[in-house]
Amino acid sequence: MSTTTAATTENDTARSDRARAWPVLLLAGAFEIAYALAVGGSQGFTVLSWSLIAVVFFLLTLFSLSLALRTIDVGIGYAVWAGIGAVGAALLGPVFFDETLTPVKVLWLTLIIGGVVWLKLSDSPKQTQTEQSAHQ
Repeated sequence: MSTTTAATTENDTARSDRARAWPVLLLAGAFEIAYALAVGGSQGFTVLSWSLIAVVFFLLTLFSLSLALRTIDVGIGYAVWAGIGAVGAALLGPVFFDETLTPVKVLWLTLIIGGVVWLKLSDSPKQTQTEQSAHQ
């Protein structure tokens, strides 16, 4: 196998891994939302059922996040994960608990969502020296 073919195969694999990492990161974000809501329901870990649910979702979110961060840069992945958790908990808090969602909160949550989208868009795969040479 030539160097160019090997580099192309390696780059295709890296792109495929990156494409799979984003859905895993979104799943980690969903687990983070569930964890945050379960912690709220646990009332300071004094309600056993909610506390156990919180522990399960905590482990699921960390495991999923660690899988996604194998491919996605830590700074990008962590910011997206935290943003998903924050927005999701803020939007669902009023549904499950006695919380309010004001227009000002919605404005700032929209800003967080915009930041998460731009972070995803900025996460383009880095071209290796071999790949750059192959394109010349």
